Amino acid sequence: MSVSKILKNIVHNKLVSRGYKVYVGKLDTKEVDFVAEKNGEKLYIQVCLEFTTEDTYKREVTPLKEIKDNYPKYVVSLDNFANRNDEGIIGISLKDFLLKKTF
Repeated sequence: MSVSKILKNIVHNKLVSRGYKVYVGKLDTKEVDFVAEKNGEKLYIQVCLEFTTEDTYKREVTPLKEIKDNYPKYVVSLDNFANRNDEGIIGISLKDFLLKKTF
């Protein structure tokens, strides 16, 4: 199993343990790794190992930018994207995501 898949499993399991209903989001031909719903609220989450190229960055962020509602959007990563905010899309390290009490 790849490291990327393991990271996605970790994020998925954490969301489920917090009581979220979790599914994959679809936008035309694009995909959002996780849409998490609980108590009428949503979170949109992309998970990636790192952003090493501009193409990777665009691939991960573009689907989130196309979502027009105001629910939180996160990119969970192991690299320097963490703690970055791009048009309301919040970068967060995996460690901080796992320790975060609320979203």
